[in-house]
Amino acid sequence: MTRLTLTTWHRSTYSNDSFNACVEVLGTTAGVHVRDSKDLARPGLALSVRAWSAFVASAATDGPASRQL
Repeated sequence: MTRLTLTTWHRSTYSNDSFNACVEVLGTTAGVHVRDSKDLARPGLALSVRAWSAFVASAATDGPASRQL
């Protein structure tokens, strides 16, 4: 597994400026921080590396593309 080690916030490639859907992540040695870039006054979400890895694995296998709408 690749460990996420970023030094700047990175916007999701699935974010869409047209609909104000902007999610950004920042990796640290302690975990991953997630924030809504359109509303920086709100606190972000801090996740452990293990929780982030579980989320990413779940999103990859159970994400919107795999669901019938």
